[in-house]
Order: sequence, then C-alpha cells, then structure tokens
Amino acid sequence: MLFCGIDWAETHHDASLVDEDGQQLARLHIPDDAAGYRLLLDLLAEHGDSEENPIPVAIETARGLLVAVLRTGKRLVFAINPMAVARYRDRHVSRKKSDAGDALVLANILRTDMHVHRPLPQDSELARAIAVLARAQQDATWNRQQLANQLRSLLREYYPAALDAVAVWRNGLCRPEAGELLQLAPTPARAAALTRSQIRAALRRAGRARGIEAETERLREVFRRDRAHQPAVVEEALGRQMLALLGQLTAACTAADDLAQAVEEAFPRHPDAGIYLSFPGIGVQLGARLLAEIGDDRDRFANARGLKAYAGASPVTRASGKKHSVTRRRVKNDRLNHAGYLWAFAAPNGSPGAKAHYRRRRDEHGDWHAAARRNLFNRLLGQLFHCLAEREPFDERIAFPVPLAAAA
Repeated sequence: MLFCGIDWAETHHDASLVDEDGQQLARLHIPDDAAGYRLLLDLLAEHGDSEENPIPVAIETARGLLVAVLRTGKRLVFAINPMAVARYRDRHVSRKKSDAGDALVLANILRTDMHVHRPLPQDSELARAIAVLARAQQDATWNRQQLANQLRSLLREYYPAALDAVAVWRNGLCRPEAGELLQLAPTPARAAALTRSQIRAALRRAGRARGIEAETERLREVFRRDRAHQPAVVEEALGRQMLALLGQLTAACTAADDLAQAVEEAFPRHPDAGIYLSFPGIGVQLGARLLAEIGDDRDRFANARGLKAYAGASPVTRASGKKHSVTRRRVKNDRLNHAGYLWAFAAPNGSPGAKAHYRRRRDEHGDWHAAARRNLFNRLLGQLFHCLAEREPFDERIAFPVPLAAAA
C-alpha cells in the first residue's frame, strides 16, 4: 500500500509518495494550476492509483481546487492540522523545515497513524453546495451583527437620538428605515431640522406603507428633544465616520439577505431536508446549518456518540485517582455547537416533550440554563442521528414517550 503527502501553498505544491516501509518512492514539485494537477494525478496513476484502489492523500487544508480534484472518486483525503504536522515533524525528520520535508511527513502520518485520523466525508455535491451557502450566510449574519454593534457604539458617543428612534423597531439599526434616516440626517443637528415631509419621504423610500403619519410624529418628537451635543466640528466628523460604517452595514445586510434566499432555494432540494424540518425548532436556515456540518455521508459517524462528541453536546468525564469531574466539551465543531444551541432554544416552543425535558433538567437535576440547553441538544442530536439512519421523520410520541403513570 502506498501513501501520498502534499505540502500545500498558494503558488506551488510539493508531493511525496512512500510505501509501507517508509521508503520514499517519488517526489514532485507542481504549480497551482490545471497542468500541475494533471502531473500529480499522472504520478499517482504511475504507482497504481485507480478507481478501485486509490492512494490515500494527506494535505494540510480541506479547501481549494487541489482538494476538489483529489476528492473525485473514492479516494480518501485527510486534512491534517498544521499544528499536528509540526509535532509529527520532530518525530519523522531531524533536518530543518522544508516543503518537500513536510510532504514526506504527511505521507508518513498516513503510513503510521492513518487509523487515528478522519478523512474528509464523502458528501454529495448538493450537500457541499448547501454547506458553502449556509456557512457564508452564518458568517454574513455574524458580520452584520458586529457592524451593527460598532454603529451603535459610535452613535452613543454623539447621536443618542438615533438609538431612541430605532429602539421600537425590530432589528433596530439593520432596518431600511434606520438607514434612510441616518443617510438623511447623519448628525443630531440635521435630525432636529428635519421636516415632516422629509421624514415621511424617508419612511416611504424604506418600504414602509402603514402607520407613516404616527411614526413621523414620533420620530420628529424624538429628534427635537433637548440633548447634549458634541462641538459642531467634532459632530460633523463623527457623522462622516458614521456614514462610512453605515455603508458597510447596509452591504452586510444585503449580503445576509441574499445568502439566506439562496439557502432557502437550495436546502429543500436535498433528500434529507424533510427529516430535518420535521424536528421541532428547525427551520430552513437552521436545518441548512445542521446539514452543512453533519453532511449526508452515512459512514461519517459510527454511532450517535461520535456525532454528539463532534458537536460538543456530550460531556467529558475525567477521572484520576480520587478525582472525578464532568465538564463540557471544549474541542468541538463550533458552527454545529452554535446551531445546536439555537435548536435547543427553539425546540421547547414546538415540542411538549422537549419543554418537559428542559424543565426536568432545571428543576430536578439543578442544571443552569446553558447546561440544560446543552443536555436537550444532546438528546435531540441522538434522535436526529437515528432518524437520518432509518430515513424516518421525527415522531413526538417516540422521541419523548409519556410515562405510564402519567398516561394513566
């Protein structure tokens, strides 16, 4: 059996082939283009790589065109953490670090310890596409919130009237009405001089169709209240800074909305979408995030315990001598863990069994809110694993059976 290691870089790559005895059979330096990829595939083919018996490959990244080329067919591709490679380097080589040496180290990692590393999952193309969109939408949502917090912090320094004006609106500074008003009046002095017709026109440009007159009077009263002010020159400078930040927030809101629409179009086309949506608390966006991190490769996790550990839902037990502790898991998939917290937060609203389970963890076991949510996520994740394996939708009566005494 042969093993291949590839040291990845932006402009070039180094590859190394070793056999079961650790003997280096070939080494190759290729550019990062289609011609270089063909050279690599030809090298693998020369040494027996085929559709039935592909040569496993270790590389330090899970993304990029090179990884996409290597993942064709049934080839196992292992994405090894660069920090783990650095530890292995001390074990396998004694010379200084080099690209060719790292490729040899990666090949030897598979030769000696392939059984302890996990290959990239064999997900379908649709699942990988949904993963791209769901993660991008999640990043855009986080970026939007970060920019909104920055804008809020800036407005508190010189323009508290703007915060009072948007306080009654859902999503606050992210709403189109807030953007139109701040564009029209970037400073408190300009806001106090706004006429009713100007405010009315700004609300209509933002898309508001009802309650315009009442909202106009409310905004005019908020902007004309007596407040403290920065010096005029400083206020104008802060207004220019605010407009620049507002432009970034507007772009982030547009990106998040566009990506959310793309997720809503792609996720329902997946065969597992109906199973995800059958669970309480899961909508299209949250279901897409769960599918993005779990995937549709049924062989990825041997059992539900592996998935729970991957998501950070199951606790970690440490015992040494007379010491014994049970703590939450810190090494996990952060995206899946975040989606699971949202899932456990929403599930009790649509599932009496989930709500009873949460209350039991709080009242009988004395868990804090976060611990109870994590325990509920742990149980829901086990149910999801079973439903995906058996191709069955969620059933409240099976997931949370009523005790016989209570039923009687």
